[in-house]
Amino acid sequence: MSRRVKRRLSSLSYTINKFYRKLSTAKPSALILSALAIAIAIFLFGGGIYNLVRRPLPSAYVNVPGGGRFIFLYPQLSEQFITDSIIATILYSMGVIGALTMYQSTKYAYKPRQAHLMLLIGVVVLILAYVLLETTIHMKLSR
Repeated sequence: MSRRVKRRLSSLSYTINKFYRKLSTAKPSALILSALAIAIAIFLFGGGIYNLVRRPLPSAYVNVPGGGRFIFLYPQLSEQFITDSIIATILYSMGVIGALTMYQSTKYAYKPRQAHLMLLIGVVVLILAYVLLETTIHMKLSR
């Protein structure tokens, strides 16, 4: 081998070693880690694994006397449409946003009006998400 090739190979191994060292000692921020954990939890709670494994239908058209209609929520708890997952994911995200808004309201202790408003908005969004989730479950059970 020529000297130039040997130099490049030794330089390449040094570069790879340096990259590996930076990658192994990197410390991601707590904000990124918590956002990633929340996103994974919402994905799992929303039924993302079920959608990947079973590949359900997006929705269905039902023929009923007097005309047909689309149904977006599967009428049993044992199965689901993709729209079931989308609705659940949106509602879980609303709940997380409400909880984060309530948490952010604690940071405005020196502005009581803004803190109370943010707390009220967070509570309303969280309760709305909970009520809508319970309503969707009740709709699935009542069919």
